[in-house]
Amino acid sequence: MESSSSSSRQMKHQVFLSFRGEDTRLNFTSHLLKALKDTGLNVFFDEETLERGEQISPALSNAIMASNLSIIILSKDYASSKSCLAEVSCIMNRKLTQRQIVLPIFYHVDPSDVRNLGGSFKASFNDHESKSLDQVQRWKKAFAEVGKFKGWHIEGGQFDRPETKYIKDFVEYVTKKLMNNKSSTAFEELVGIDYQKKTILKLINQKDCRVIGLWGMAGIGKTTLANVVYNEISSQFKSCWFLQNVREKIQRQGMESLRNNFLSKILNQEIDILTPSIGPTIIRERLNNKKVIVVIDEVDDPDLIDYLGVKHFGDGSKIILISRDRQVLKNGGADKIHKVNKLNEKSSLQLFSTFAFKQLNPTANFRDLSNHFVRYAQGNPLALKVLGSKLYTKSRKEWESEVDRLKEYGQPKISQILKSSFDELDELDKNLFLDIACFFKGKYKKKVEDILCSLYNGAVCGISNLVDKCLLDIIHFEDMLEEDLRQFHPAFVVKTTFCSRSASAAKPLIISMHDILEEMGKDIIRQEAIGIGNCSRLWSPNDVYQMLRYNKGNESIKGIKLDMSQINNLKLSPTIFENMLNLRFIHFYFPQVFEECWNKKLLADQVDIVSLPDELRYLCWEYYPFKSLSSSFNPKNLVVLKLPHGDMEQFWNGNNHQDLVSLKEIDLFDCKNLRKIPNLLGAINLKSLCCSGCESLVELPCLTHLASLEFFCLDGCHNLQKIPEIPSQFRYLDLEGTRIEEVPDSIEHLIRLTRLQLSNSRVKNVSNNISKLESLTDLDLSHCPISKFPEIPKSLCRLNLSRTQIEQVSLSSDYVSNLQGLDMSGVEHGL
Repeated sequence: MESSSSSSRQMKHQVFLSFRGEDTRLNFTSHLLKALKDTGLNVFFDEETLERGEQISPALSNAIMASNLSIIILSKDYASSKSCLAEVSCIMNRKLTQRQIVLPIFYHVDPSDVRNLGGSFKASFNDHESKSLDQVQRWKKAFAEVGKFKGWHIEGGQFDRPETKYIKDFVEYVTKKLMNNKSSTAFEELVGIDYQKKTILKLINQKDCRVIGLWGMAGIGKTTLANVVYNEISSQFKSCWFLQNVREKIQRQGMESLRNNFLSKILNQEIDILTPSIGPTIIRERLNNKKVIVVIDEVDDPDLIDYLGVKHFGDGSKIILISRDRQVLKNGGADKIHKVNKLNEKSSLQLFSTFAFKQLNPTANFRDLSNHFVRYAQGNPLALKVLGSKLYTKSRKEWESEVDRLKEYGQPKISQILKSSFDELDELDKNLFLDIACFFKGKYKKKVEDILCSLYNGAVCGISNLVDKCLLDIIHFEDMLEEDLRQFHPAFVVKTTFCSRSASAAKPLIISMHDILEEMGKDIIRQEAIGIGNCSRLWSPNDVYQMLRYNKGNESIKGIKLDMSQINNLKLSPTIFENMLNLRFIHFYFPQVFEECWNKKLLADQVDIVSLPDELRYLCWEYYPFKSLSSSFNPKNLVVLKLPHGDMEQFWNGNNHQDLVSLKEIDLFDCKNLRKIPNLLGAINLKSLCCSGCESLVELPCLTHLASLEFFCLDGCHNLQKIPEIPSQFRYLDLEGTRIEEVPDSIEHLIRLTRLQLSNSRVKNVSNNISKLESLTDLDLSHCPISKFPEIPKSLCRLNLSRTQIEQVSLSSDYVSNLQGLDMSGVEHGL
């Protein structure tokens, strides 16, 4: 009893600090000590500066024994101190016998010199050996062992980080290590999972949470997280079992054998049940008397949960299910499902470094390349481990070569592990995954659904399945990174941002996919194809160029995506798409569409319009080089038509194309030569029409028949003189920079209009009927020559009158209180 109490007592010190005083006492060590103490840690720090000899004092030995964690600051002359080496020997003995945490800091020394007793350390040990000291061999062994640990390497020099940043990261890491050290230090290699571990422990402590699901993509750390939690709390239960690789075990031995082995472990007796259910009453009663914790890894069949009998476990039992398929966890009865998150950038760099350098931070001259691999992995621990292990001890030139190889081919080992999720999909979901990987990653979710639903029955459900299996993710538009927004033209960004302000509006969603999954999909397509002409989807600029130049296309090709900044002097044959009978997607683009970086020789000297295949669903062709679409093209299946910055003058010759029932979006942004828009009589499902920057557009046909139209952008149409007739349900109208002089009385029929943008137009008069628009929340009249303040609806939240000729604004207190944004800069008289 006394022994048990002694082993479980609180440690006197949390941290023991070992250092060479002459090297670091007055600089790095003193700063580190202060930072550790500032966090509230109890640190043992030897105040003496004298050399103590080869034997460690009882006080120091006791301090090491009474500490949870030892930090060894290995500086240039550390090994010249016999007392420092005696401390290392004691610390390593403590680690061996009591599993103390040991964290080395390689301060301006090479870790390999510590491992191999090289550099300045070789001279120090030679000096000790010359004095025939009995302890030298023991010191050398302990010292070399410390060099094998994954620690922190502070090189110094102009390329390294400031020491203050190292200290900040190091103290944070030490704190986390001590928090995790309740039962064991066996998880010393784990980085970045503390927060998620706490989340799972909170769920386990909830009485109404019996079955917990851990969900996430392959390699994201689900099993690792479960293992940490399991080891933390398993001692609190009568029985415990971690059932690994369930899917593989079932394939090898069958479900019946798996269940019997599982129950035998739980009940500590040979169990042999031959019926589908756990029939014998005595077995159910025995299970009911057991408070157990069970982890079941790689679950892909929800029926397995009941089959294993976990519902018969006693009160207080906890079951942790691990799966890549969220729906399996739902059907399996999980009370709570936790999505295992990717690592943040800081934790990713630490994890990568532990495998690439055997320390917790990269060496200074590899930091730039390390950051590249961290960005590639995007927080996936499997990718970080595979890449780091592959690069260990490699030269900088080999690292640079690996960067180039990743750009072209990805990492096969990672893809191979992830591919198991793809192999389990049915044919529909496989096609959806491959189409999204090649063409629609980062696109607006509703638009992608519209396009793919025109191809596949059940596409919406299929996309949901891919999300459940962690092969896709859905994010909010406002959560996108700034660089990812470049694929959208400014009008879309403004419109989307505006719509997302409304609490009642559905938040715009974007389809996201991990880069490694994208590369895996493309690798699957490569492996399925024999030759360029047989590839179902093309995206490599070189492959697309070869196919188009030498007319190698055939009915195998379903989609083409071409970065036109990567090619030069490509002239298309009018019949280039003639043999591509199954071509559904064409996406010709420039990576930075708003910068004038395109090559003027691209698609040069085009005379004949290319004939397009009738199976097209998605046509996006930036800088479209022809004056119209081919008259032979029947757009009956077309869902999205995007020809921004093109040379279009009209849609097509003649007016015989009215089969536009599938069309949902038309984008003619910055088509400066466009003179005419057809009446679009057949486009009854059209939702978005963008003609921004179409400077040659003078008038528009009546569009009141477009009952589905929601977004109509005409800003920058400098010659447009009249507001077109548009359907009454219309919500967003942008007429900025047009020649429109009047907002007519007929505006009142736009009963659902929420935003009216008229800035920099020639509007002199606004009909008082605008006050009848009870849905209008945003009105912009800035920089207009209007002189009379119009009547406005009470629904208005934002009003911009800056730089108008209005002299007096009269608003009641009710109006003012409702306005969230009011700009009257330049107005002579205010409220």
